Amino acid sequence: MVDIDEQLVRRLVAAQFPRWAHLPVTAVDRQGWDNRTFRLGNDLVVRLPSAEGYVPGIAKEDRCLPALARHLPLPVPEPVATGRPGAGYPYPWSLRRWLPGDTLEVAGEVDRSAVARDLGAFLTALWEVPTAGGPAAGRHSCFRGCHPSAYGDEVEDALDVLRGRVDTAACRDVWARALTSAWPGPPVWFHGDVAVGNLLVSGGRLSAVIDFGTCGVGDPACDLVPAWTWFTGPERQQFREAAGLPDDAWRRSRGWALWKALIQLARPGERYEEQVRILASVLADPVVD
Repeated sequence: MVDIDEQLVRRLVAAQFPRWAHLPVTAVDRQGWDNRTFRLGNDLVVRLPSAEGYVPGIAKEDRCLPALARHLPLPVPEPVATGRPGAGYPYPWSLRRWLPGDTLEVAGEVDRSAVARDLGAFLTALWEVPTAGGPAAGRHSCFRGCHPSAYGDEVEDALDVLRGRVDTAACRDVWARALTSAWPGPPVWFHGDVAVGNLLVSGGRLSAVIDFGTCGVGDPACDLVPAWTWFTGPERQQFREAAGLPDDAWRRSRGWALWKALIQLARPGERYEEQVRILASVLADPVVD
């Protein structure tokens, strides 16, 4: 990992984009693992990959986001310029427009039903964007957009580790149902990481969607995961109705949610209790039969 701090960002901006060198640099409160993000003045943000493996995601976003933005009902990050390695930093980096709002993860007042409808409408629009030139799902998307069976070995390994701690039979049933179908239509755009940290909220409503580093063209089932990771009760059905897609896509999505919860529980970290909650949600509520 590269040591990335405000001083480094100031040096990079001053050397490569001197017209913005006078603007203050401030690290955002909550940093992701793949990239480090810094405010540059009031209107710009600097996004830097934290390791070589995350560089393709930045380049992909800079290439794809302008084309996607024209078709979407909510703002997405707008690339302004692409920086090059320098000042001891070895990777390309991106300068973008700042999008106001709090992440869904930390937002206070949230109209959960409205967010369910907003997110469903956004995803529906994303899935309808023309796919010409879009990157086919694969390693660059961490296999989001592919069939969930891509992670079959990880599911089996996690269940072995968690034997006696989770309902193994119920987990295997959910996983088996997820593998009984495949996306039957032409590949569509997907976001690939529809997580609470990548959804911005303002005034209680969804206001923007960020972090398209795992986006691509393939099966959209991976984008339905919030049905189990965030929505509860009637909100799940509202999201289901707003997003549409056939029942088998929701079964594959449930498999994606199961996979992520299991691998996180098998190597517990600071979000262990959250993954316990998500697994309970996956096992208790199929959204569709």
